[in-house]
Amino acid sequence: MVFKAIRENAGKVLIALFMSGSILGASSGAIAAGYTLDSTHSFVEFRIQHLGYSWLYGRFNTVKGNFLHDASKPEKNKINITIDAASIDSNHAERDKHLRGKDFLHVNRFPTATFKATSYSGTADKGILTGKLTLHGVTRSIDIDVTKMGEGKDPWGGYRAGFSGTVVLKLADYGMTYDLGPASTTIEMRLGIEGIRY
Repeated sequence: MVFKAIRENAGKVLIALFMSGSILGASSGAIAAGYTLDSTHSFVEFRIQHLGYSWLYGRFNTVKGNFLHDASKPEKNKINITIDAASIDSNHAERDKHLRGKDFLHVNRFPTATFKATSYSGTADKGILTGKLTLHGVTRSIDIDVTKMGEGKDPWGGYRAGFSGTVVLKLADYGMTYDLGPASTTIEMRLGIEGIRY
């Protein structure tokens, strides 16, 4: 499965993929606050084995969203993420064209992927974020291992919070059955999310 941040105002963020649910809480003493993803510091990256001999790496260059987090009540937190499927970038133009086509993402029919969180379990610094991932027109529940990277003031007078996450997805679960060989039936996703408080 092949799968990508902004400064648009929060009202323009598609509150549909990639959610209503929870992400990790802030540090102690923090209050509930909303954050808009910083597109220049948020990433959705992936890797998949190539013939079982090496890893193919790539990313989605456009990811948008917002989230709410509260240290004292992380179960109340929410996150909304939308990925532009056509922004996939594996550092090879012809391969990217194939990945955008009918064998994989079929971006003309399914232009976005989304995630909607439904629950969170763990501590304020590390845990499991569960939610609904819609990809290639298929919606399934996934569990993302999430770690809080940190939060605090930035040099420009703003306030930021950041998280990282990993999940392994099975391509066939999302209707992508193109034969890449037995070593390439799953794809590893890594997310780096940084938000600016509004």
